[in-house]
Amino acid sequence: MPSSSPLPLDPIEEAHRQWTEHGWGAVADGMAAVTSVVRAQQIMMARVDEALKPFGLTFSRYELLTLLTFTRSGALPMAKASARLQVHPTSVTNAVDRLEAAGLVRRVPHPTDRRATLVEITDAGRDISRRATESLNEKVFAEPGLAPDKLDSLIRILTELRHQSGDFDTGDQPGKWH
Repeated sequence: MPSSSPLPLDPIEEAHRQWTEHGWGAVADGMAAVTSVVRAQQIMMARVDEALKPFGLTFSRYELLTLLTFTRSGALPMAKASARLQVHPTSVTNAVDRLEAAGLVRRVPHPTDRRATLVEITDAGRDISRRATESLNEKVFAEPGLAPDKLDSLIRILTELRHQSGDFDTGDQPGKWH
């Protein structure tokens, strides 16, 4: 997975040791947890970026295309796409601009709300989304770097963190991992 030689020590473990030595032992585990999640995200995104590079897609553009393929009509209001992707509307606008310039989506008027604009996937967008998904499935998702039983544990832990942070609220309907 890493493109360079591994370090001869775990820098997060060393940071934990230093935190403790400098009198911040009470928060050293929290620092190590946050730093570990951030580093894991960097490692995973490097793999994702490598898989998407041949398609000229960033992960955010890929997510938008894939979201559109999951809709019945292949279109969503821009505001709804922003909410579902959990990103600022400006980010969706930027992604739509780039995808539209590449011929992968188009903006169309909302049929019942003159104030809203739909983003609609094109046939070319569907094709590239399908091929990019196949690449991600093969190169990243099939071997994410942990055994299946550890993946389930990781997902449960991260789901709890996300839920406790207010990322989602399923009410009385528990999900798969909580």
